[in-house]
This record gives sequence, structure tokens and C-alpha cells, in this order.
Amino acid sequence: MKRVLKIVGIVIAVILVVVIVLPFFVDVNSFGPTLESNLSTALGRQVKVGNLSLSLFSGTVSAEDLAIADDPAFSQAPFVKAKSLKVGVEIMPLIFSKTLHVTELTLDRPEITLLHAASGKWNFSSLGGGSKSNAPSSGTTGSGTGGSTGGTSLTVNKLSVDDGRLSVGKANSSAKPQTYDQVNITVRDFSFTSQFPFTLSAKLPGGGDLKLDGKAGPINNSDASLTPVSAQVAVKHLDLAASGFVDPSSGIAGLADFDGKLDSDGKQLHTSGTLTADKLKLAAKGSPAGRPVQLKYALEHDLHTQGGKLTQGDISMGKALAQLTGTYQTQGESALLNMKLNGQGMPVDELQAMLPALGVILPSGSSLKGGTLSTALAITGPVDKLVITGPLRLADTRLAGFNLASKMSAISALTGSQQSGSDTSIQNLSTDARVAPDGIRTENVNLTVPTLGVVTGNGTISPGGALNYKMNATLSGGAVGGLTQMAGMGKGGSVPFFIQGTTSDPKFVPDVQGMVGSQLKSRMGANSQAGSAVDALTGLFGKKKKTK
Repeated sequence: MKRVLKIVGIVIAVILVVVIVLPFFVDVNSFGPTLESNLSTALGRQVKVGNLSLSLFSGTVSAEDLAIADDPAFSQAPFVKAKSLKVGVEIMPLIFSKTLHVTELTLDRPEITLLHAASGKWNFSSLGGGSKSNAPSSGTTGSGTGGSTGGTSLTVNKLSVDDGRLSVGKANSSAKPQTYDQVNITVRDFSFTSQFPFTLSAKLPGGGDLKLDGKAGPINNSDASLTPVSAQVAVKHLDLAASGFVDPSSGIAGLADFDGKLDSDGKQLHTSGTLTADKLKLAAKGSPAGRPVQLKYALEHDLHTQGGKLTQGDISMGKALAQLTGTYQTQGESALLNMKLNGQGMPVDELQAMLPALGVILPSGSSLKGGTLSTALAITGPVDKLVITGPLRLADTRLAGFNLASKMSAISALTGSQQSGSDTSIQNLSTDARVAPDGIRTENVNLTVPTLGVVTGNGTISPGGALNYKMNATLSGGAVGGLTQMAGMGKGGSVPFFIQGTTSDPKFVPDVQGMVGSQLKSRMGANSQAGSAVDALTGLFGKKKKTK
């Protein structure tokens, strides 16, 4: 027994000596040109590796540095730089036949630069362009870089990127690229000519996490960006403002979670899923929404034309639901939209929290309570200069904290009774709206307030919130009282006025010229009588007669 143990000990010692000493007798740097040549042929890019070292324990050849050239049409700087490249090899062929059979490639802490041109091309589109279209010969799996194998015969059991950094930017642009840290990629059974499974994870700009799990391949030899892919996608806490997916000047911000899938055949990309946005902001002067917004969508994208169609876009906030559908087409650095947003009978209480995100400012201290909102909007133009047009209708709601009658000051005298409370009940409010970068225009405004009558007119809201409205109040029922009769207006009196000030602090100003022109001149023969009537009506808006 002792003799057996002694023999075993001697064998182990010899093996250890061989493992330690043998690397000094194998000049692995002689394989450097072969490794560079085969990788360069496979990628269609010049590949440079640094000093090589051999580890028999792990069965790897390590290079101190790696550099893969970029497409010269995009940049002269490297497409990929890595601190080190670890190459898993078959030890026996390496030692005894001086043949390099690669089984695994690992890039350690690489820096990868992706550039996107206005034409839609990426700097990685030409990867593999120098490879042959011949299928690999039998038995090359796991040893694709040995001997005289062509580019597409490169097959690797495992291809990994560990703790990488990915920069995504626009070609020929001074704009700061978006950076993704802690990028980890694992590819199994990689081949240019067949499908292979992969996983990808990364830290997103501004925080958050990205994970893809799926299959890709075979690699498209004419444009690698058109390679077929199918994957599940999970995004957590995506910072929309920092993501680089939206123009910062648009004012869009918030944190989003996404779960979905994408499928591409190299021509058409189909993607669907659910996106939930918290603290969403959709206007430069807006503020975060008070509750989450959810989007369930399905989209078809043409990879050649860089345009597509949104076939499903269900936007919900609580019980409020609207459908967004339509088409888009990329144009240079922007995209042109042609879409429709339809929402009928949406509960106002659910939508109230969304108004700040849209930049809609109600009078200070007020809020909408109850009722429904219906709309059918057309959304057209470049993303950064959208024009939104269509009808809006509020029904059976209440503007709490704002009394329109009291803002018209002497309305209590007009009706002959005091108006109690601090709210305005709205039976109906309809208008044809146009929202654009130069402001908001509302035409055919029709507001029915039971305690007042019907208010009609047109006007605009500037990007800064300044109001410029010309309105007319047709008083009805008990709202036609002493002051209107003093003005000679009788039953069904009509009061023209302006709305000025801001959305947070509106000012109601009498249209004196309109009063005189439309109501009084035909009824009053004496200047003194007309003046008295105008002074009386001016009191409706809290204006006092000036003393001479």
C-alpha cells in the first residue's frame, strides 16, 4: 500500500512539474499571427493581440491586449478594446502538433463603441463582411480557428464578454454618447452560419437594468445588423431622460419598466410587450404624473425603410383607457409620426393625475372632480415638433376650488341671489384643439355651466401659459336679472368678455366695445343711458367706474 501511494505521489509530482515547466517550452507567441489572421478573416476587420501566455491549469492562452478595428467609414479609433483576451484551447493539439484549436473566447473589461449613421447603418453592420459564404466542414465545431479554415467556419463553444462598457452614439456628431456599464454577454455554440443562444445584461444610463435572453443567427454577411434574432427583453427602472432614446429638449422624463419580446427575420422586426412608466412627464414645462401609466403595445418595424406601424397601443391610467395607433418613419435624426389617439368616456378622476405631465395647468388651487373626457386626436409631424389636433369633450364634471360666477364678480347681483360654494359645475365643455410647439389654440369652445348659461368663443394659450381668449356668455334662467335688464339686454342676455392672465391665474375682462356695439347702441338713444349701462355691466367683472 505504501508503495502504491509512493508511486501515485511520484506521478502527481511529475504531472505538476510538467504543468509548471511545459509552458516555458511552448512558444505561444508564435500562434499570435495565426490568431490575429483567423479572427481578422472571420470579422472582416483587422484584429491585433498583445503578448500571449499559456496556462495549462485552465487550458487557456491569454493575450494582454485586444484591439478590433472599426469600419473606416465611421471611425479610425478601435471598435473594440479589451484589457485582455482569454482563448480556451485544446491542449494536446497545441503541445504535440503545434495546432491552435479554439474552444472559448472571453473578452475581459472591453470597451465597445457603437455608432449609428443617419442612413440607418451601424458601424457593426459590416462585421463578418470579409468572411466566406461556405458552410463549415464537418468536425470543425470547437476548432474553427485551426489550420486553413475560412472566416465563416469559425465556431466557438462559448463566447463571453465580461464587465464591458458599451458606448452608443451617432456618427459624425458631437453629441455625448450613451454609456452602458457592466455589460455581460454569453453566447453558446457560436457560428456564423447557424442559430446560437445568447444572454445579455447591462446597467443602463442613469440607473436601471437591461436583460435579453434569446437566440440569434445565422449572421447576415451583407449587414450584421440584419441578423435574425428572437429574444425576451426585461428592462427595470429605465431613466427616460438619460436613456438617449428621446430628445432631451422634448421634456419627456420618467422611470419605466418593460417586459416584452422581439422577433426579427432580418427584414421585419415584430415587438410587443408592456411598459409601465412612473413619474412620467411629457412636456418641457410639465411636472411628473401623480400615478403610473401603462402601455400595452405591438409594433411592426421595417429594418430596410426604418419605418413601421403601431398596431396596438393601449394606454391606461387606472380605469381610463385610450388607444394609440398609426405609423412612423425615421427621417435623419428624428422620426415623423402619423398617429391617432382615441379615448371615449375616460373617467376624469383617473386622468387628473396626468394633467401636470402634459403641461396642463388648472387655475391655482383647483382640480377636476368626476365626469368623463372623450377625445379623438391626430398626432402628426416630427417627434420634437409634434402637432396634435382634434376634438375634446368634458361632460358632467366639476372644477373644484374655482367658481366661475365669483370670478365674474357681480354675478350674484345678476342672478338676484348669492352664489354659494367655491366650485364650478360643468355640464359640458367641448372644443376643437390644436397643440403645437407655438402653443395651444382652441376653437368652437362651448361651455355649459348650469348656474350661468353657455359660454362660447375662441382663444390661444402661449407656451408660457398666457391666455388670450375672446368669449361670449349667453345667460339663461335665473342668471338673467337686474343688471342685464338695466343694460337693456332682457331675457337671454349676452355678455362679451376676454380671458387674459395665465392658466394658473386667469383674468376676466369685459369687452366694453363689444357690449356697446352689439347690445347697447341699437337700444339706447342717449349717450348717458349707454354709459350707465356699460358701467353696470362692467361691474360683472369687478371693474369700478373711473372718477373724473
